[in-house]
Amino acid sequence: MAEKSSGMNYAPQGKPNPVVKPGQFVFAACALDHGHIYGMCNGLIEAGATLKYVYDPDPAKVQAFCRQYPGVRAASCEEEILCDPQVRLVAGAAVTSERCALGLRVMDAAKDYFTDKAPLTTLAQLEAAKAKVRETGRKYMVYYSERLHVESAVFAGQLVQQGAIGRVIQATGLGPHRIGPPAERPAWFFQKEKYGGILCDIGSHQIEQFLYYTGAGDAAVVRSQIANYNHPAYPELDDFGDALLVADNGASGYFRVDWFTPDGLRTWGDGRLFLLGTEGYIELRKYVDVGGPGQGDHVLLVNGEKETRFDVAGKVGFPFFGQLILDCLNRTENAMTQEHAFKAAELCVKAQMQAVKLA
Repeated sequence: MAEKSSGMNYAPQGKPNPVVKPGQFVFAACALDHGHIYGMCNGLIEAGATLKYVYDPDPAKVQAFCRQYPGVRAASCEEEILCDPQVRLVAGAAVTSERCALGLRVMDAAKDYFTDKAPLTTLAQLEAAKAKVRETGRKYMVYYSERLHVESAVFAGQLVQQGAIGRVIQATGLGPHRIGPPAERPAWFFQKEKYGGILCDIGSHQIEQFLYYTGAGDAAVVRSQIANYNHPAYPELDDFGDALLVADNGASGYFRVDWFTPDGLRTWGDGRLFLLGTEGYIELRKYVDVGGPGQGDHVLLVNGEKETRFDVAGKVGFPFFGQLILDCLNRTENAMTQEHAFKAAELCVKAQMQAVKLA
């Protein structure tokens, strides 16, 4: 059986597809609290960006990062990065509750900001981020990796845009994760004020996907629920959450997230997405095809013409990162609009705030 993954250092790699020449777009990594920083950097580097600096107050994290990216320079402090005019963008994966504050400092330094999800944990932080974007004109982009850095999700978006299933009227997302040994998790992972709650944290992936695939500009959280079913030693941990949403265009959505991936699964979570359209439906088996010989990135399409299975691993790529680089250079919004990034953040915070506690 393949080695099982906890997902803590999930870092997808794709084929290089540079949109700029070496040195044309320089970025830095700052705050290494979550392993997603590696996926963020991989995507940017494959799109042609040049990684110049890394900074984190923990030398061990910096050393590990430098081993992964041998040409990077360890900055002596955050200010060294922010004061370098060559750096155009700062990528960060800070503790969730600290991501907004880092972003405000980055934008004040006239640089664009690329943060891990969830991009913030409170509505007050959201308003501060919006105000800073208006003030500075800089970007506050978000690594919603379960759509942006998954080839089956990219391909499904292309199918939807081509009209393969007509108008998307319902989206169902399943986002189970493996928690792994608690001792391997940082203390902040179990502190709700810092990680934001399960619907704010990993639920942000699901809400962003719902908005994207349905083409919605806004949505209402009809009902949301959280629970701690099986981790009494960590009372602030939500190990289960789900929510029902209705979009401004009438589309409905349901998602479930949890920390109950069993040890028998060969990857960190059996992520699924189901899109119902007026002329067909799509299923994504993102990370694993249970019982099958391969890994993930399977897309199942059924419409009025036929049923088709697409195995897209290694065939689609990750266009978001090149688009983001060009957006930063050209001040465009082709990778993701700022409004969309903030709307997903707003809804995940609201879902967490109004959640009914089941256990």
